[in-house]
Amino acid sequence: MVTDRLSTLAAFGLVDEGGVGRSIGGRAPRLVRFRSEAARILVANIDGDTISLGLADLDGRLILEHYEDFDAASPAQALFDRLEALFKWSLGKDGAPLWAIGLGAPGSVEQRDSKSLAIPKLSAMPAWDEAKLLERLIHRFQAPVWVRGAVQMETMGELSALSAEASRDLLYVDLGSDITAGIVVDGRLHRGAQGIAGQIGHVYAGEPHKRICGCGNVGCLQTVAGCDAIAQAGLLAAEQGRSRLLGETLAATGTVTAADIGTAARLGDPFSADLLAQSGRLIGTVLATLANILNPSMIVLGGELSQTGDICLAAIREGIYGHAQPLISRDISIVHSRMGRSAGLVGAASVAVTELFAPAFLSEWIVSGTPLAHAGVANLLAAVEKTATTGG
Repeated sequence: MVTDRLSTLAAFGLVDEGGVGRSIGGRAPRLVRFRSEAARILVANIDGDTISLGLADLDGRLILEHYEDFDAASPAQALFDRLEALFKWSLGKDGAPLWAIGLGAPGSVEQRDSKSLAIPKLSAMPAWDEAKLLERLIHRFQAPVWVRGAVQMETMGELSALSAEASRDLLYVDLGSDITAGIVVDGRLHRGAQGIAGQIGHVYAGEPHKRICGCGNVGCLQTVAGCDAIAQAGLLAAEQGRSRLLGETLAATGTVTAADIGTAARLGDPFSADLLAQSGRLIGTVLATLANILNPSMIVLGGELSQTGDICLAAIREGIYGHAQPLISRDISIVHSRMGRSAGLVGAASVAVTELFAPAFLSEWIVSGTPLAHAGVANLLAAVEKTATTGG
């Protein structure tokens, strides 16, 4: 039976015989290799003002990666056109069939249906929903698309760089204009009831902070500790003459960014150092609460704010160690991202591979040699074809 199944897989090009292994007393075993090059996965992660895009094999390894600036607020048609062009360029003359697309989208991705192939709602980007961006990608490339929030994709990418023990219970925190966490519990990404778990930027930051957040609430953490909030505080200080270095930056560039504040802090600017420290302590205090609830072994910090230097990182650690239960904080590791900007692409590939080869999903396509023959995929492609034809 095993021989028959291997022969079937070999006929579909999914495995190769790799010779004969060493005998330990009986017939020498045949070595079999999974052909990860048998098909390709397109991956993209859109976070903030950057499009990350790549091509991966069936082991989830990136064959190529590309990064460019892009305004996520641009019309959905402009995004579709750019993704289409970049995806076509990535596939090039590769020749291997495309089996799936993994896509990380900004903000919340609401999974309205428990079915793996269900098209989610892009809560943070309603214009993309209205333009049926996902359906158009499926129709154009004739492959299923699996979507997660960009930070959830980055979390999955970070897991690939860690040992199984270190990644068993983990928090990945993206410190950008928004502050969002990816939560890993018992080795698995925790997405929550609607798929949007980890919105820690909307945790209440306390009485002194009364700024209105884009979500409509008052005093959210990201309104005082996110990169946009920090940049606004730095700009005001530069205009009022409270920071010589930031004033020089404003005069030279016409603006002040979180990265500029990090540079000024490293050069000894008291205002910038104090601003980063205050923000770090606020973030650390919120993370301490999350640590008390989830008891992670590691907290990984990524995003623009994490790149401003050691002052912010030290303040985050101070907030965690000062407010987390001692037994929890005793052994917790707090580290910078190891994957950098590749994390989202590696995570998108990991999600797509995991979905393609999930036992229940695999059992319905393996005898055909391609997941495009899976009944659910066929129905999905037929549905988007009908939508494209009718314009509905």
